Amino acid sequence: MPATPRRPRSDALRNRERLLEVAAQVFAEQGLDTAPAAIAKQAGVGVGTLYRHFPTREALIDAAYRHQLTRVCEKAPRLLADHPAADATRTWMEHFLDYVTAKSGMSAALDAVIASGVDPYADSRALLTDAVAALLDAGARDGSLRTDITSDDVLLLMGGVAHAVRHSTSAQARRLVDLLMDALTKGSTAS
Repeated sequence: MPATPRRPRSDALRNRERLLEVAAQVFAEQGLDTAPAAIAKQAGVGVGTLYRHFPTREALIDAAYRHQLTRVCEKAPRLLADHPAADATRTWMEHFLDYVTAKSGMSAALDAVIASGVDPYADSRALLTDAVAALLDAGARDGSLRTDITSDDVLLLMGGVAHAVRHSTSAQARRLVDLLMDALTKGSTAS
């Protein structure tokens, strides 16, 4: 009978989580040249712990990117549990723009991951589509969002907003989200 794999210890899970948070921030702010030992130190763990979880720099970058994407996508159901669908959608869009801003700082690091033969974006579309679909479905049920807009429509629009935000102010980003929300709510049963 095969051995049942042991569950990771809670401190190991916390260390991994902290490493991913710090790595995403450091790669976004300082780029690819940051030494793994500096990331480990900032995360409050030894470099051996970093390499036990992530044997290569590319593995760390890939995991940090996927972790950030998963975190932003997991916000959708939590927001829906606490807010009406239109409010949850607006808040989720703001989180998404924060994520995109951080990811743009990681672009050189992500290019290195791609060059190593790993596709960090393999699951991105499905995760984002599922998050947006949950928001749109809730909005259709409560009448606060239009029913003729697809997840792909929203993701394409958000991609445009995200691209524009990289070269503008946060105030302009909020105005663009306002315009997008106007488009999502116009013609809804709640408007």
